[in-house]
This record gives sequence, structure tokens and C-alpha cells, in this order.
Amino acid sequence: MKGSRALLKMLEDRDVETMFGYPGGAVIPIYDEIRDSSIRHVLVRHEQCAAHAADGYARASGKTGVCLSTSGPGATNMVTGIATAYADSVPMLALTGQVGSKMLGSEAFQEVDAYSLMMSFTKHNYRVTEVNRLPHAIDEAWRIASSGRPGPVHIDLPVDQMNAQIDEELLNKHYGIKEPVEDLSGLPAALDLIKSSVRPVIMAGGGVISSGASEEVQRLAETISAPIVTPMMGIGCVPTKHPLNMGPLGMHGRICAKETFSGADLIIAIGTKFSDRTYSPHTAPSQSCKVVQIDVDPVQFGKSGRESVNIRCDAKKAVNLLLDSLENKLTHDSWMRETKEFKNRRNVDFNYFTYPIIPQKVMWDLNKYIDDDTIITTDVGQNQMWAMHYLDIKRPRQFLSSGSFGTMGFGLPAAIGAKAARPDCKVATIVGDGGLQMVIQELATSVAENLPVVIVLLNNGWLGMVRQWQKLFWDKRYSQTELGDDPDFVQIAKAYKAEGITVERAGEVDDALKYAFDCGKTCIVDIHVDPEEDVLPMLPPNPALAPIEGRCKY
Repeated sequence: MKGSRALLKMLEDRDVETMFGYPGGAVIPIYDEIRDSSIRHVLVRHEQCAAHAADGYARASGKTGVCLSTSGPGATNMVTGIATAYADSVPMLALTGQVGSKMLGSEAFQEVDAYSLMMSFTKHNYRVTEVNRLPHAIDEAWRIASSGRPGPVHIDLPVDQMNAQIDEELLNKHYGIKEPVEDLSGLPAALDLIKSSVRPVIMAGGGVISSGASEEVQRLAETISAPIVTPMMGIGCVPTKHPLNMGPLGMHGRICAKETFSGADLIIAIGTKFSDRTYSPHTAPSQSCKVVQIDVDPVQFGKSGRESVNIRCDAKKAVNLLLDSLENKLTHDSWMRETKEFKNRRNVDFNYFTYPIIPQKVMWDLNKYIDDDTIITTDVGQNQMWAMHYLDIKRPRQFLSSGSFGTMGFGLPAAIGAKAARPDCKVATIVGDGGLQMVIQELATSVAENLPVVIVLLNNGWLGMVRQWQKLFWDKRYSQTELGDDPDFVQIAKAYKAEGITVERAGEVDDALKYAFDCGKTCIVDIHVDPEEDVLPMLPPNPALAPIEGRCKY
């Protein structure tokens, strides 16, 4: 069979049901075969959004997302989305077309060295310059993407090899990959530290969700009486309202999470990488605090800069081993009372019926519509931080956001991907007017592909997070952060055959959200919010400066 048909058959054999892409000359052979394939192809309006949609699909489902672009600009347009997935450890298969193998290096039309280009932000790369090597690339790439620490794998596909004939018997051949290495030698020492600790804290990151260890981590916290803090990628691994959940930790995290983390004598870090936005001089405990770190990726060890016992293992397996070895429940009554007081002391509320509307009011109303069958994606910026703070997230894979890469434009295409993965779920994305305009053309994808999502637009007329930095740290010298004349988003929605509703008063928010969720169509809820409302607390980038608390909850 032709290489293009073989490619799709191997994806079908791996239960790929949906892929996201945009055609071009170098991938026409693949698109010709898609007509006869069982795989649903979702036609995006920009290749970056193919990768973001595949990313959202993977995060919502736990499966590997698949995206496809043509050569040259198609491949370079996908770069941002692939790098976003790599930064957040999301399994993805990124396929790019390429000029014919004999034309490589000749500056042919739409040629770019995608193989080299993507090397620094993928787990592995392949270029299929001989069609009989295609099964090798697909089989290895598929397993590498989801093994160990997940991430994107890229395959470059020269057009002549997609047109070439391949021996069908090769398609079922399997190739070996390097299996993740385990090192459980630190388990006894970790148990000793846990048993001797009087102020333990669990820091649960995205690795808890990707390994399916959420239930085990919750049991461990309850067994050893340890509060839980979550970097943003760990949100959902334990329900927001669980009494041991102190909430997000970091630059814009909750003060009670910071106080808990800073007061610990033992950090049990599970599937998290001590990123600079989470772990800083503002949040770090005393140097006497020790660390037990569980991760499949040894690159993460040592980043805490303190005495650490490392367990290189899948989070679910490692936590189960700890639970099996703990004979008795550990109680830390004084620590539990103290952390409870951290919460109570910071648990203030807002006047939700102000004018202009405050974003906290929007989150408060949105919580009424979040049940187990709801998925929330966010864009990046103030909208993301308000969602992180105030939404009631109940389960893993319910809150999807670009963490380490901070990619504006992620929210809408990721929501479309999540809806494709979980058509039974309500899907909403929380965005700002800056990020939405980077990808607003994907309204067409949502409508044309019948993947309806609710777009909760926090419209303040500014690039809000950058404005906030200029306001707090640059003497209010606002430069190129006011968006000026934003378009009429409702009219844009209607032009794309979607729905739209404008909200200018706090009392209108709930009814507008209800309409959006009930209408069965993609709908922009354009909520005009107060541009002076900052995301607080905020830990300054300069550790010599005191945290800015201001008007905040927790």
C-alpha cells in the first residue's frame, strides 16, 4: 500500500479516533487517504491551533493527541503548540509534511528543516526518508510519547515517501524503546522522613494527574495528616474543597498555601518540578526542611537545592508503595490546627455586585455550572489566575491550562480539542480579549465541526497581566498594553454563525452564562470587567520586596 495509507492504518490500529490539522501540498497524499479513513479529521484555521487542540484532546482524555501540518510554514506554525505540550508533559504525535527526500537541502518551495527545528522541544524526532522505515517511526514514536514523562514526538514525512509503496507486512512489526528506569532505593529513607516529620506538606503536580495517582495522593495525605499544595498543573488532582487542599502555590498562589509550604519540615514532592513560578525565596521553607521527591524524570531531582531523598518511579506506583509500608495512620494535630487557621484567617469575601464587574464575580457564578461533566480550559494571563484561584475543580483532567510555557491563545483551541475528546462534557474556556484575538478564527472550527464550547471572555481592554506588572513594578508607565478599540465580539461570533451576548452589569452574569451553556452552540459571553482589578496576591520577582496581598481570598 502507499505510505500515506500505511500511516493512517497504523494510527487506526492504535485506536486514534481524531486528529487535528491543516492541509497543504506536501501532505495531499495523506489528506487523500483521510477521505477513506475511520479517523475523524478536525480542520482548524491555523496550524498552531491544530497542536493546541491535540493538546487539549490529550489532557481531557489521557490519550495521545495527533496533529498534522504541511511543510514549511505549516510546520513552523505548529511550533508554539508543540512547545506548549512539551513544557507541560502532554503526549502528542506531531506529523509534518516535507519536500521530496531528493529535494532536501535544495531550498525547495516550502522547505524547512523541521527535524532540526523541533529537536529542542520534543522527546524524539524522526524523518522518514525511506518508506519502509515508516512503521519503525510510528511504533516507536507512539510509545515514546506516553512512556515515562509524557511529551510530543515529531515525525517529518517527505511527500515522495508518502506516495511510495510499502510492504504491508511491515506495518505489524514492533520495535523496542528504552523503558523508563526505576530507582526505589530511596523508599526506606523516605518512609523514615515521613514518620519523623511533624509538619509534612505534599506538593502535587501535573505528574500526579498524568499517572492517574490522584486517589492515591489523597489517601496518602489523609494517612499522614499532610496538607496539599498544588502548582497550577496539579489543580484537580485533589478536589478544591477537600479540607487538606490548601490550593495553588506560587507567584499568584494563595497566601495560605504559601504559609503552609513555608512552615513545612518535610516536602513530599510528587510529579512536580520546583519551577521558578512555584518555588522561590518567597515560598521556600527553612533550609532545615527536607525533601522527598517522586518523579519519573531524574532531571527534576536536585532543583529544590536542599537535602533530598529521590524516588525515580511512576507516581501511582511510588505512592502505593509508601501507603503499603505505612502501618499506622500518622496524626499531627497541632499542624492540622495551624494550617486550618491559615485558611480561616485569609478566607475573605467580595462585594460581588460592583460596577464595573470584578472577575471574581464571574468565577463565582461560573462555579454554579461546573459539575463532574464539565471541562474548563483557560488562556494565559489574569483570566488564567482568576480561574486558578476561584473555580471549584472537582476532579483530574477538568482544568486545562498552559503552565510552563504560558501560551496566549491556548484556551479556545484547547477547548475545541477537549470537546472532541469528551463530547459528552460541557466545555468552557476562560479567556481575555488579548489572547482570544490571537486565535479567534477558531470560532469557525468550533461551528463547522459541531464542537460547541462556551467562551467566557473577561474583556478589560488591556493586556491585563503585563499591565499589572507595569502598574506594580514600573511606576504605571503603561506601554503598548492598552488594546484600544476592541471589536464587537458578539458581532464577530454571529459572523461565524456562533452565538454571543454582552454583559456589562454584575446582575447579568448568571443569566448570560446559563444561556450560553443551554443554547447548544458555541457562544461568546463578552463580560466587561474592571481593568483596575489586579490578580492578588502577587509575589514580586525581586525576593527583597514583600508580597503584595491586597484584596484577595485565601
